[in-house]
Amino acid sequence: MEGIRITKDSTAQDLEPLAMAIYSAVGLPVTLRSTNKKGIRIENNKVIDYNYTGNCLERAIKDEKTIHGFADDGPYKDIPVVASPIKDSNGEVVGAIGIVNLAGFIDLTRL
Repeated sequence: MEGIRITKDSTAQDLEPLAMAIYSAVGLPVTLRSTNKKGIRIENNKVIDYNYTGNCLERAIKDEKTIHGFADDGPYKDIPVVASPIKDSNGEVVGAIGIVNLAGFIDLTRL
C-alpha cells in the first residue's frame, strides 16, 4: 500500500510531502520530525533544512502534549511556536509538528 506513513524512524525526506502540504495550507514556517530522527524545516515554499530539530518539537515528543511557547534558540529564537505530538493508532508518539507564528495567526492568549 502506497501513501504517507509516519514512524519513529521516518526521515526528513519521508516527511517532506506532509510538511509541504501543511505549509501550503497555512503559509507559515513548518517544522516536522520523527521521534528518533531529525526532520524538516520549510519556509517560503521550499525546504530550508533536512536535519532540523527545535526545543518545542523535542518537548512535544517528550511531554506527549501540545506546546505553546517561544523558541529558545535557533532560527526562530524568541518567536512564538506551537508544536504538537503525532501519535500512531496505539497512542504512541512517533513525531511532532511545529508551526512558527511569524504572521501572528496563532492565538497568543494560549501561550
